[in-house]
Amino acid sequence: MRIALSQLTTGPDPERNLLLVEEWTRRAADAGARAVVFPEATMACFGTPLAPLAEPLDGPWADGVRRIAAATGTVVVAGMFTPAAGGRVANTLLATGAGVEASYDKVHLYDAFGFRESDTVAAGSATTVIDVDGVRLGLATCYDIRFPELFRAHADAGAVATLLGASWGAGPGKRDQWELLARARALDATVWLAAVDQADPGTDAGAGSAPTGIGHSRVVGPDGTVRHALGAGPELLVADLDVDEVAAVRQRLSVLANRRPEVWGR
Repeated sequence: MRIALSQLTTGPDPERNLLLVEEWTRRAADAGARAVVFPEATMACFGTPLAPLAEPLDGPWADGVRRIAAATGTVVVAGMFTPAAGGRVANTLLATGAGVEASYDKVHLYDAFGFRESDTVAAGSATTVIDVDGVRLGLATCYDIRFPELFRAHADAGAVATLLGASWGAGPGKRDQWELLARARALDATVWLAAVDQADPGTDAGAGSAPTGIGHSRVVGPDGTVRHALGAGPELLVADLDVDEVAAVRQRLSVLANRRPEVWGR
């Protein structure tokens, strides 16, 4: 399966960001990608008041993504914000196009490194997998990458890959953590991991606590090896995922089959 990771920088204006989604999706479709993955907060960057911008999944921004997916014949996965109870929003990944219509609300909220996502965002409570051309893919968002259980849940649901959108916070050691965690989560669950971050907007690491992206998107194989990686700036990564490799790796490295849930009580 050919996928594309759209490492771009979005701003506070949803309409302008939708134009970027259209531009980058067309580029990916021209390169033969079947699924085009955008970062977390594609609709509007963090550091923007989110509640006034949030829209339901049948609202105009999501419908704009649907039109782009239909026009290009691709599945588009993009981060947006949807209304939630108590004046908060959900940090949502929309997946739409080519017979796919699904969404994932970020389960693990980024209350770390001086930022409290839970002040404005309500946590999701369920995993999401989608099927693209008969290939099952899990969905994850940013801080989720620190929690291996989610990726194993994708594998248990039949996924051979996880698509992860991020707006990774800058700071000392954060790039090293991003790169290590991407490899670890692929290896934990023996899945392909396609992790796309917002490009580095060029701000100083200490300019604010909102996570705005560092780039360095990557595709990691089910054996934990990095197959493709980008630098810090805006760039489109197109990669082919060998679906059959997952079964081959799981035959050699049976970490899923060798689990002992009865020992841990779950």
